[in-house]
Amino acid sequence: MFLFLSLCVCALLLRGDAQDRAALWRGNDRSGRCQYTFTVASPSEASCAQTGGPELEGLKARLSMLEVLVSRLTGSGDPVAAGSPRAAGAAAASEVQAALNQAVGERDLLRGEKRRLEQELERLQRRTEEMRRETERLKSRPCPPLTPALPPNPALRGGGGGLAAGVSGSSPMSHLMGRSNRQGDSSTDSAWHGSPGFHELKAKVTEVPAPEISQDNTGCGELVSIGEPVTHRKADSIEGKYGVWMQDPEPVSPYGPDTIWRIDTIGADVRKLFGYDDMEQLSKGFPSKVLLLPEQVESTGAAVYRGSLYYQRRLSRTLIRYDLASESVAARRDLPHAGYHGQFPYSWGGYTDIDLSVDEQGLWAVYSTSKARGAIVISKLDPHNLEVKRSWETSIRKASVANSFMLCGRLYTVASYSAPDTLVNYVYDTETSQGKALRIPLRNKHRYNSMIDYNLAQRKLFAWDNYHMVSYDIRLGRKQGN
Repeated sequence: MFLFLSLCVCALLLRGDAQDRAALWRGNDRSGRCQYTFTVASPSEASCAQTGGPELEGLKARLSMLEVLVSRLTGSGDPVAAGSPRAAGAAAASEVQAALNQAVGERDLLRGEKRRLEQELERLQRRTEEMRRETERLKSRPCPPLTPALPPNPALRGGGGGLAAGVSGSSPMSHLMGRSNRQGDSSTDSAWHGSPGFHELKAKVTEVPAPEISQDNTGCGELVSIGEPVTHRKADSIEGKYGVWMQDPEPVSPYGPDTIWRIDTIGADVRKLFGYDDMEQLSKGFPSKVLLLPEQVESTGAAVYRGSLYYQRRLSRTLIRYDLASESVAARRDLPHAGYHGQFPYSWGGYTDIDLSVDEQGLWAVYSTSKARGAIVISKLDPHNLEVKRSWETSIRKASVANSFMLCGRLYTVASYSAPDTLVNYVYDTETSQGKALRIPLRNKHRYNSMIDYNLAQRKLFAWDNYHMVSYDIRLGRKQGN
């Protein structure tokens, strides 16, 4: 009995101590159902060796998922899978960069075009101002007095032999004779009045023959006339609006004397040289050879001579000799002080600062310098190493003429590149270092002549007129004694 009573007392004591350390929890589980949890602290263990439980495991799983998302967003950890937000962002950034690069390129092109147009505007303004000043000067100049015609003189008619035929009211000699025979004339011509050799001098002057025309079209002489243009081919694309076509007067194997060369000069990378077996193949558009030049070509001033192509390298004053047989650069040299890329072009523009040409005397360069202040400079070049042998400075501004060509050691300039009927208006003879005005008609059939050169192989003028390759027959006057 005592033992049973002792057991009851111990149970009551243990029950009271357990109630102090027991807890009842109520909460929702993962599925949302209400769950009661009863916990009792261990009477002998301060902490468990293992921790865990459903809530802690769930919390760990959620933390792992968050770590993976953060790793993907920050770019660390595993590579980004296709279609993820980061991949979409990278693709969008790439598209934006490409659009930006394209916009920058177009902006640079527009800036370059703007600079070119500004230079063209300045050139036109200068020409307009020069023409205005010239007009004012001509308006302010008094008109020269008219000289009356000299009446016929029977005494002179009998004693001068052929003098009567050479003296008329409209001739320069009639003006000279009228002034020298007037009483009291104080001009410089009065020194000839009463001279015993006066009539003989005038007779000799009238007997000087006019220049003969070279009928066989051989030898050299001054240009007398230019025939009608003959069109041989029209370019196929916009690249051929401007260009140059040439023929070698002294060809070197493997190319023959009939080979025609052509370069279309519009484009950012002008390097193609087309070769045609003859004029017929050119007219049909069938090149037999296409060469890719090692350096870009600047404008329409190229020439072919003794088996080499001579041209100006783009954006420089460097001249290049390209050997056609070996297809390699044989020589290169800077043309001293020459303007380039729009400094001293012809009036039509096109970066025609340096113009190379070939005639009976060899290879020439036509250009200008800052020292010459825009006036045309002519230089004779060594065709082997491009060294300048001799130079001549003319008095005609390069920007005031449309184009020029060398023929028999003489420089001829063309007045307009677009007027349908223009003139060869000036000639400079390197033999005498003298120039003079001319009035030889020339037709711009297609009204935009960007290249004109003398073709020694055919003794014609070759021109590139608004997509069209044309040629002109010419006539020369023989030198006296030839």
